[in-house]
Amino acid sequence: MIGAIRSFYQGQGLMQRAMRSAGLNLFGFGFSQFLRLASNLILTRLLFPEAFGVMAMVSVFLMGLAMFSDVGVGPAIMQSKRGDDRDFLNTAWTIQIIRGVSLWLVACALTWPMAIYFGEPDLIYYLPVAALTQLVLGFTPTRHETANRHLRAGRVTVLDMGTQVIGVLVAIGLAWAMQSVWALVISGVISALAQVLLYDLFLPGERNRLRWESAAAQELIHFGKWVFLSTIAGFAIGQADKVVIGGWLSTHDFGIYNIGFFWASFPFLMGSVVVRKVMIPIYRESPPGESRENFLRLRKMRMLATAGMIGMVMVPAFLGQWLIGFLYDPRYIAAGGMVVLISVVQIPAIIGVTYDQAALAAGDSKRFFVLAATRAVFVIVGMVAGITLYGLPGALAGQGLAMLAAHPVVGWLASRSRAWDPLHDAIYYAVGFGLGALALWWNWPLIETLAAMQPG
Repeated sequence: MIGAIRSFYQGQGLMQRAMRSAGLNLFGFGFSQFLRLASNLILTRLLFPEAFGVMAMVSVFLMGLAMFSDVGVGPAIMQSKRGDDRDFLNTAWTIQIIRGVSLWLVACALTWPMAIYFGEPDLIYYLPVAALTQLVLGFTPTRHETANRHLRAGRVTVLDMGTQVIGVLVAIGLAWAMQSVWALVISGVISALAQVLLYDLFLPGERNRLRWESAAAQELIHFGKWVFLSTIAGFAIGQADKVVIGGWLSTHDFGIYNIGFFWASFPFLMGSVVVRKVMIPIYRESPPGESRENFLRLRKMRMLATAGMIGMVMVPAFLGQWLIGFLYDPRYIAAGGMVVLISVVQIPAIIGVTYDQAALAAGDSKRFFVLAATRAVFVIVGMVAGITLYGLPGALAGQGLAMLAAHPVVGWLASRSRAWDPLHDAIYYAVGFGLGALALWWNWPLIETLAAMQPG
């Protein structure tokens, strides 16, 4: 028994490193969510619901900028044969810096149009300051991605936890002192500064230097052009609800929606973190198409991951109203129904999440873009049609149906690298749909109250 434990913690085999990295990432994500919950509970008592609505608008704008300019530096380092080469890494770091400065300039230029769209004049002041986070994060050392490339997540996890503690403490202190949205804006910038500084001081390896090697730049740009387009599509997938629903609800109700989203999104966000940091190295080092043994090893990991995520998403699906009523004051009670519905509609996305990185691991960013673009079109159409016909419940249901409609494309992409597992999909669609239907039936009165919400 002791030998098995020692082997898990010290072994250097692929699956040992993968399981160890997955466990550390899960622990780090759980710690992050605990901090988010604790700070959320404190901040909702120090600030007002509209503050969270305004900050959600700031966040969706910055997320959009970041995703619309993503050139895939992280995935490129993780999958490239030159991923440990100094000139390649320094060129990648230089590209990151150029991108960060460009993002801040674009954010400054777009503040006025965004303030008009969301109907919040103060965004003119908040957005340029909040966008400094993107400028700062451009200086993130590539040693972070090198650690992920080799499934060495221990020190990165500890540093991420330290960054989160600093950000939460600063946010709470500023909220108590300022009683303003500025507390959330400024704490975000300080958190970004802390992350870059901690990575630079404590991650092993040589520090980055400005460098532009033509061959490295060409490889990064060739790989990144499809990642760039994919992340534009990814913005629609991940942020369409904020754009569509944020423009439909009042600022007050949108703040409550984001409380509900926080609770419901935990399982899928956790799965995405693990997939992004673990699956590319697994696909790269143990391609499922090379042997039946590789495929079965991948199936085992996929079965466990999907079971865990669906099991966790059922907790808020069944207990969302109780959670909100227990943890928040009556101003946020409408978030209970939102937690239930958001949790259920994520099931198709959870079932497909372990397939997404197969193409990137093989260097095929073009097919990855095809999947992302298909999902984006379906999500936008589904949410706009849903909110037009049936209000908030229709928008959320449209998002879930869109991910379901896109699943055949997921199978097509995974089949190219022989990673598709029809048995896995059949089992978890049956289980997920059964549990989701039961959760909706159990909480149906809450869903009906959402249908009564009117545009703000």
